[in-house]
Amino acid sequence: MADMSDDKPRDNDADWTLPRSGGDQPDRQERLKPMPLVAADTSVSESATPMRVSSRSERMASFPMTKSLERVFGGLVILALAFGGGWLGAAAHHDNGTTNITQTKVQLEGQAAVVGQIAKSVGQSVVSVDVTSQASGGGDNPFNDIFGYGGNSGSQTQEDAGTGMILTKDGLIMTNRHVVPDGATSVSVTLSDGTVYNNVKVVGRTADTSSLDVAFLQIQNLNGKTLTPVKLGDSSKVNVGDPVVAIGNALGQFQNTVTSGIISGYGRSIQASSSDGSSSESLDGMLQTDAAINEGNSGGPLTNLNGEVIGMNTAIASGSQNIGFAIPINDLAGLIQGVEKTGQLQQPYLGVLYVPITSDIASQYNLSVSQGAYIPTVAQNNGQATVVSGSPADKAGMQPGDIITKVGGTAIDQSNSLLSLLDNHQAGDKVPLTIVRGGKTMTINVTLSTAPSS
Repeated sequence: MADMSDDKPRDNDADWTLPRSGGDQPDRQERLKPMPLVAADTSVSESATPMRVSSRSERMASFPMTKSLERVFGGLVILALAFGGGWLGAAAHHDNGTTNITQTKVQLEGQAAVVGQIAKSVGQSVVSVDVTSQASGGGDNPFNDIFGYGGNSGSQTQEDAGTGMILTKDGLIMTNRHVVPDGATSVSVTLSDGTVYNNVKVVGRTADTSSLDVAFLQIQNLNGKTLTPVKLGDSSKVNVGDPVVAIGNALGQFQNTVTSGIISGYGRSIQASSSDGSSSESLDGMLQTDAAINEGNSGGPLTNLNGEVIGMNTAIASGSQNIGFAIPINDLAGLIQGVEKTGQLQQPYLGVLYVPITSDIASQYNLSVSQGAYIPTVAQNNGQATVVSGSPADKAGMQPGDIITKVGGTAIDQSNSLLSLLDNHQAGDKVPLTIVRGGKTMTINVTLSTAPSS
């Protein structure tokens, strides 16, 4: 596997699931009906008649008071002031509480309106992807009767469903690689308005060993229809707590299902596997969200409240509550531009195995920097090579133990992974890499090649 991927070594296998939908799904719908939030009625009817001082009171003021009367009158005045102050305070508190409730209600209604607008505007650029593929060696697979049927040759026809997003008006679509498995025999897409296209070509898919789980599709004939592309955002500007919206083909049955939540974290590295455990992949630099991502949502957009796509929904944590992961759109931007320009998928390739540096990694490997991409030694990688022989990195003189800190002058950090910075370039580009070796900083020029296809 080392010679096929710019990926990092793994020593832990978390239970993450790729939310592609395959075969029959349970026919189950759950609906939650929120209680309406109603502000209390704060209208108060008060008399506008001014206070009138009687002539008797005026006269009383002209006579001297006894000490006992002074005490009584003073107590009444204090009592009146206390009662009036308390009443005014309570009224002010009541008004403030009502204002807060009203503001909260307005904010909730405002965000609901925004989500509804996103569902309408972005939803027209989201498609359902249905794939038929020929899987071999599945004669003893207990899922055969669910996903398809097998012949005497030991192969089986398998049907899968996922989500995709429209990139161009002429029908270029992006989805996850695992939605379109190797060996797909037919692919069809369904638009939000119900239009079905069966003449869909697989332009390309990243290698199964690549940490970028992406594939590109092209509708061959739109029959005169013009599509609406999604609007791509900037995932480097995403912050934890930012509200987001996810759209996808839930369970492979419920087209353009919309969920909302926040960004829970970024820069996550996970080991993801298919729901049946038949395949797995390493994913780096992922956005974590609590917006519900269900089976069949793979390949769908994760957007900000401006309706801009900042990620592609890819994986979920099984057995958890709303822990989903999306590939940052910046990691895919270079590939998108390349496919739009050439009509081919050519992922730039460096040829190293690396570990994204965190404070824990820096401490574990006793590194002198706190950010970057560390190329472990062979001993640290259980005897496996970390600089692929004959690769661009090898030809440029990179060595195990090197730390890559910049690509083309841009620093590697949680918002800019090594992979995303490399994918901003094309195969054949000569790119300067800033590295730290033995405590010394130097620059190495690397000519990128095209990533192996398998």
